[in-house]
Amino acid sequence: MDRSEYQKALAEAVNVRAEWLEKTEFPKFKDEFRAFHNAFGSIYKILLQKKLIKEDPYKQEAKMGEIKVPKAITMEGDRMDQLTMSLSAYDNQLDFLVNFFPFSLDVLSLENIKRILALIKYIDWTHFAVDTQSSTTKAVVDMVNQARTGGDPLTGNVIGEALDKLNKGTGIIMGYLKETSAFDRESYKLALRQNITGTMNSASVEEIKRKFSARPGNPFYPDLAEELINEDFSSGGEQLREEALKKLAIPESKPKVVAKTVSFKNTLVDGLMILGSVATALGDIIPRLDENNQVFQNRKQTFLEKLREVIRQMMNKEPDPVIYEIEYVDAGKGGAIREKVNFNLFRGDLDKRLRTFASLSGRTGSAKLGAMEEKQLAAILERGVREAQGMHKTLTGLDDYFKSEAPKESRDKIRGIKPELGTMKNAIIKANQKRHEYSAQLEEEEQLKRLGITPSS
Repeated sequence: MDRSEYQKALAEAVNVRAEWLEKTEFPKFKDEFRAFHNAFGSIYKILLQKKLIKEDPYKQEAKMGEIKVPKAITMEGDRMDQLTMSLSAYDNQLDFLVNFFPFSLDVLSLENIKRILALIKYIDWTHFAVDTQSSTTKAVVDMVNQARTGGDPLTGNVIGEALDKLNKGTGIIMGYLKETSAFDRESYKLALRQNITGTMNSASVEEIKRKFSARPGNPFYPDLAEELINEDFSSGGEQLREEALKKLAIPESKPKVVAKTVSFKNTLVDGLMILGSVATALGDIIPRLDENNQVFQNRKQTFLEKLREVIRQMMNKEPDPVIYEIEYVDAGKGGAIREKVNFNLFRGDLDKRLRTFASLSGRTGSAKLGAMEEKQLAAILERGVREAQGMHKTLTGLDDYFKSEAPKESRDKIRGIKPELGTMKNAIIKANQKRHEYSAQLEEEEQLKRLGITPSS
């Protein structure tokens, strides 16, 4: 390809690349700046709330018409005043870029790219540590560390997430700046060819600059003129021209991989099926409870109790509630708990729970659970475990009560339920393990998403 053919190919490549940048890259570029500004805004607000910096009284009056890097923070003078003014100006500049600066090739010139790059590097978010060489960054690090020290965990989490986003965002934004700068360089050299060197058989930087000076209004870049000379007039120019065209080529768009929807329903269904086995234990426990309760109700009554019963029957009143004062150990509260149990109400509730847990087991239960949404299953499992745990505590307390409080002459009639309670406890533990396993799987998936990793299954 000779020089004239190359100039035509370069012009076409520049036009195609320009359209791709405007339509594809710059919208994403602006979104990255918006995310960057939001992350900084989170830290900025916390510093204001903690009164580590002051409100800038002139913040809203600042005129934004061009990109300008704030003054560096020095070790001299009032550090808070410097931080107040500099961070306010930094926030304003980011706001200007997000809300007023047009992300287009007309304004993203090499000069503006340099200014944006300097603004991004004003605070070194990629090395945000006390040993940084930047006095500005060190001052901000010290202030942010003060906000974290002794603060509530939520504040620490917000700052940590914001710093992580600023670190990653810096790299992404610099990538877009590099991409745009590379285009501007080739576009600039194309303009030099079209206006100055296209008809020349040889050239020097000084000669190009002399002719360029006759066209005032744009800066002259000697290094780009040097690149053009090497590409068009040196012995290795052909290879250099090919490399320039390759830089302008549009990256092949890879087919979008649709992330597989990861479902952990099976874990939840397994947990609920395990919980369904509680019904078997309850089926054995309930008749024994009834027998033990009957033993207590048939014990020898005192004269006053007999009289009260006769009066109740004469007046057709409802029987007095059967109340047992039980005691059980609550591991969560770290001690023994005393509780009054209305036996008849509790007994009716057991029948309902028996039917509920029984509906979770067997083929019918499996089919029913499989048709439910994941969130619904998670809620049912959590509620079921909690209810089973509550029943287990009450049943344990009743078992101990019947054994210890039964009249001596009736103790041989009391039927214990310890084996059934053990079966019930094992089912609760295993179901709860499935619940925690599900939560861990969800958390792992969320972490992978935050890292930009698509789960493989």
